[in-house]
Amino acid sequence: MDPAEDTDEDGLLDYDVQMIIQESCQMNQLTTPCRSDITETVSAGDVLALQELCDFPAAFGQVDKHGWYPLHWAAVQPLSSTSQERFQHDWRCGWMSGWLSQNIGRYLLNDQTEFKGVMDESVRSGCQQMVSALLVRGARVGQICLKKWTAMHEASKAGCVHIMELLLNRGGQVAETDQHGVTPLGIAAEYSHPEVLELLIKHGDPVKLFTNSNSVLYDAAGSGNPDCINILLQHGANPNIHNLSFQLPIHRAAYEGHYLALRILIPITTRRALRLSGQSPVHSAADGGHTHCLELLLQDGFDANALLAPHISDNYGDMRRSPLYFAVSNGDTASTELLLKSGAKPDLDPLRCLLVAVRSGRYEIVKLLLTAKADVNCYFTAINNTVFPTALLYCLKDEVMMRMLLNNGYSAENCFCCYHDDDWDDPNDSIYSKSQEEKAAVSYYITFCDFISVSWLASLAGRVVSILLEYVGQVSLCGKLTNILEKHKEWPHIHTTIYNPRSLSHLSRVVIRRHLCYSRLASVELPNRLKDYLLFKDKDLYAKIVCKED
Repeated sequence: MDPAEDTDEDGLLDYDVQMIIQESCQMNQLTTPCRSDITETVSAGDVLALQELCDFPAAFGQVDKHGWYPLHWAAVQPLSSTSQERFQHDWRCGWMSGWLSQNIGRYLLNDQTEFKGVMDESVRSGCQQMVSALLVRGARVGQICLKKWTAMHEASKAGCVHIMELLLNRGGQVAETDQHGVTPLGIAAEYSHPEVLELLIKHGDPVKLFTNSNSVLYDAAGSGNPDCINILLQHGANPNIHNLSFQLPIHRAAYEGHYLALRILIPITTRRALRLSGQSPVHSAADGGHTHCLELLLQDGFDANALLAPHISDNYGDMRRSPLYFAVSNGDTASTELLLKSGAKPDLDPLRCLLVAVRSGRYEIVKLLLTAKADVNCYFTAINNTVFPTALLYCLKDEVMMRMLLNNGYSAENCFCCYHDDDWDDPNDSIYSKSQEEKAAVSYYITFCDFISVSWLASLAGRVVSILLEYVGQVSLCGKLTNILEKHKEWPHIHTTIYNPRSLSHLSRVVIRRHLCYSRLASVELPNRLKDYLLFKDKDLYAKIVCKED
């Protein structure tokens, strides 16, 4: 035979083989389903289509972007027949571990970790048949996940009583704990499932159960379910033992705003337990912003002026102590008004409530506090010592707030008290004149001219000083403050005010306001026009702008 002909025949044979292989690969790609096809079939619950796909075992061993196998999706479907069909397929081909000759039950026992998610999803979906199918084929009840939750914890969270009974009959332990020491009993209490809670108590050891029942009662108070609380109380839970944070169940119920739970816990919580905890439920209700719970506590005789114990107050960086401080710091106008009407004192905290409200720009709360006789001339010396009252520090850019304070008796005269000029003297009765010893003492404090002269505040000096001058008598400016003010557009007006006599009516108003506090001045019987003049009603921007009053 001619070698050339042999070469042609071999070439044709290789070409035929190549075409056969290519056609085979194309047919395989056309007939082999992808992972998404199986996932869509399982999600749709199409059992007949799933039976046809069982002829392609490789696709069942693929995971999606969530790390789930088709069995995971089958577990969360409402129809258990899909999961059963998947089990029958696994019996034949044994995915996940190669071609297993053993049954799926034995496979589950050998690799419980992969199927823990399947069990959890089955419990969450609330399908008892799926959970039963998993247990029959060898799934373990006590298998844990990364956070050490078991199927018992999942059933407690889902509130599935029938599944919980099934798990308990299969060896589930009531006392199993997660990584934080929480038992299924605590999970059931936290998620408000009284039926599951009662079932767990029935199957638990009373001695071990009630050793940790106080934290469970605390969780039940957080959920606010009265049935859960009553069940625990009936089985011996003690509401007068605090947790590691020194909080009682009544504190949790008040903070979360659970009115019915609070009504249950108020009569059974002892005053001694509250005293040892170092905090009142009034603090918790004010912190949570629940006025209905706050009103209930105050009506039942709880003190609106209760103070936090030092070991509790020290945990807060602002040194808060009173319930009113919690309400003010949260900007809760309703709770603030309720506490003030119940007799709460506004000046019990080292950092006064008024300063907190001024700094936050809460006009309504500031108005409430001033009406309740909060000290507008208070000082907070923990950060810096100032000659002038501290409130002005927080409202230099807010004229509405500044005038609200000045109208209510803020001591503007202290802003013009300094030691830079030796010949400085207050011509208004010389009450701010100081001896050399007094001036030396003042030098240890921050004066207004020193404060306003810093680079980031100097631009505000002209406007602030012009406003302050409206509330003082005849005062002098030190050389340092004068040098700053000469650069501002307000200087001509300030210069005219300083170096010209003030009107007799204005000086009389200043003297009267110095001898009578704002509250007394507001209550004294005077003609309306005169009273409005003494109270600077024409300067009340809050009433004109914020309240839209004429």
